[in-house]
Amino acid sequence: MSIIVERFNKIKSNINNNSINIIAVSKTYTLDYIKPLIDHGHIHFGENKVQEADSKWSDFKKINEKIKLHMIGKLQSNKAKKAVQLFDYIHSVDNEKLATALSKSEKSINKKLKYFIQVNVGRESQKSGISSNNLDEFYNYCTREINLDIIGLMAIPPNDSNVEKYFKFLYETNISLGLKELSMGMSADYIGALKYKSTFVRIGSAIFGRRI
Repeated sequence: MSIIVERFNKIKSNINNNSINIIAVSKTYTLDYIKPLIDHGHIHFGENKVQEADSKWSDFKKINEKIKLHMIGKLQSNKAKKAVQLFDYIHSVDNEKLATALSKSEKSINKKLKYFIQVNVGRESQKSGISSNNLDEFYNYCTREINLDIIGLMAIPPNDSNVEKYFKFLYETNISLGLKELSMGMSADYIGALKYKSTFVRIGSAIFGRRI
């Protein structure tokens, strides 16, 4: 058995809940490298750059329609059309310009995606995400005015000892909006995220090994 599949199975046994979606973060890895996990039957994969994802997945998705591709990185509005063509989920919606571009792109190719709004829970200037103060207004814009299918919130908490505080905040905020899905938790902290009802965990190095 591939070491990648062994690591994946270990994570799956740690989670022990089939309703939790494991996004295998495959950014920077070749399709050949991650193929053992595809052959194992896993379908959720995460990328953070449109161009890399396009060259890696476009042709493959045409012959394997079960694959669900997640955009988890910062997305520029000028890449919205290509992102809508390629991805099934986008986890990083964080401003009106991008949201509007995504809505227009959906209509132009008659395709609906599922979206998470990224929240800057730690108010870090170097990170993307909408401020929690502006979240209600932005959520209403996305859902009522431009008809995006917002299924939940997403965050990348600060790397400090208070990570569960941020998970708790995002969980409670998600509930307040009546949303059912929650994208939080990565290789180092996914167990903590699960305590606060995360339904999508984004795991890369714990499956594929350290990136060089």
